[in-house]
Amino acid sequence: MDANKQAIRELQVARTIKALAKNNIDARFVPKAAEVVGQVAQLMHKGETVAVGGSVTLAETGVLDLLRNGDYVFYDRYEKGLTKQQIDEVFQKSFSVDTYLASANALTEHGEVYCVDGKSNRVAALLYGPKQVILIVSWDKIVPDLVSAILRVKQIAAPANATRLHTGAFCTESGKCIHPVCDEHHLMALSAGACEHTICSNYVVFSHQQIEGRMKVLIVGESLGY
Repeated sequence: MDANKQAIRELQVARTIKALAKNNIDARFVPKAAEVVGQVAQLMHKGETVAVGGSVTLAETGVLDLLRNGDYVFYDRYEKGLTKQQIDEVFQKSFSVDTYLASANALTEHGEVYCVDGKSNRVAALLYGPKQVILIVSWDKIVPDLVSAILRVKQIAAPANATRLHTGAFCTESGKCIHPVCDEHHLMALSAGACEHTICSNYVVFSHQQIEGRMKVLIVGESLGY
């Protein structure tokens, strides 16, 4: 990246980290994806119970490989051969782990974390249960405000994830949400019955956290995930 563009992006990251801190969210900048595993390892202890939310970013950064190295008790939702019932059991165990790792759909410069889920085991664990939450988030997901975060999910994150998961949702055919704009009628949730196969069932904005430092965000200076 051009050095001048890099400088501007880093200023945006700094603003976001400062705003997140005001919401009791411990955020830091990780310039390279290759540095993420080391940063995550420093935030955990050997022998901890750990689990993850569905995330392309965790795979791209090598975090899943770290969790599988034998140093942790990893409730692995991706383990080959698991039945639907066994996956559901993993989700249930995830609510009481020492550390839960995931990504987010957007971060705002106002210090908010925005996530949209289908089944919603991810947002449920982020909200309550695990002692520590670590989010690995590309700096591409930083947006000015909540409206921009909502639009980002409608136009980028949801269509890409729905395509990855082969859901058959409207956005997998059109490349954008059936309601791709934000107005007083269609701010977050879709109109009732608008998209039969939607993966956008629950919309969560994480603002001021009551448990200081429970939620940690590693903002990575590379393009990752959706």
